[in-house]
Amino acid sequence: MSFLRAAILLLFACTLARAEEAAPAKPLPDIPALMHDVEANQRKAETIEKDYIYRSITTRQQFDSHGGVKKTETIEADNFWLNGVPVTRIVKRDGKPLTADELAKEDKKLDEIAAKAKERRASADSSGKESGPRGEDEVTVSRLMELGAFTNPRRTQMNGRDTIAVDFAGDPKARTRNSMEGVLRDLAGTAWIDEQDRVLVRVEGRFSDTFKIGAGLVVNVRKGTHFSLQMTKINDEVWLPAAIDGEGAARVLLLKSFDGRLHVSYSDYRKFRATSTILPVAAAEPDVKPAP
Repeated sequence: MSFLRAAILLLFACTLARAEEAAPAKPLPDIPALMHDVEANQRKAETIEKDYIYRSITTRQQFDSHGGVKKTETIEADNFWLNGVPVTRIVKRDGKPLTADELAKEDKKLDEIAAKAKERRASADSSGKESGPRGEDEVTVSRLMELGAFTNPRRTQMNGRDTIAVDFAGDPKARTRNSMEGVLRDLAGTAWIDEQDRVLVRVEGRFSDTFKIGAGLVVNVRKGTHFSLQMTKINDEVWLPAAIDGEGAARVLLLKSFDGRLHVSYSDYRKFRATSTILPVAAAEPDVKPAP
């Protein structure tokens, strides 16, 4: 290669590099609009999720007064939708499969949970209230913005995908309308949103104060309790839970509860459609190894 040609190529490369450096950064999306998209896409995702069943392994560690682990329990379960209600069917406790009688009781309990959830949803609908799949209080994005503020948006990469991270801090002085709003008002953390799919892919949060409703029977969250939720994309069509971690003490309605340390891993995502009949364990339970 001649000296002149090499010099021209070098000059072109340097010019291109400067042009890339000078190119304006891609503007961040409007955060309120982004969060409304997330809300709408979550509802769409629930429709797709109803065709899936997946396995969860929950490990709970209870601490003693010195912060040491005094008790550990594991629960293995299948997660799916039953009559329009998301449910969790336990199949093992501490590595031991449930007996036939225990499975029968579990199935009966799930039927009752689904029936009560449908009753709560019907009651909420008749009153014109927003409610979730289990009939629990639901908080819209519009209300969430009244309960706190989204700040510090920035673009990052997560698993090779463009992701928007945004911080949230609840306003302790905000007036609430239901129990779930009270929980979110005392929450601070960060949410990561997949920029292309506009769905929530990770959440980290911490509660700034102790919060109780119904003498702690409905909602009970201890100050300093923190958690994280990680999602994963399945079959290029829906984002489902990958892992949940928490430490502290929290109980919110029928959701995961813990007093100490909690870890939940999810796997074995399969297509499935359930009506009022639950698959017997022999057909529904594949050979799944617990996550390390």
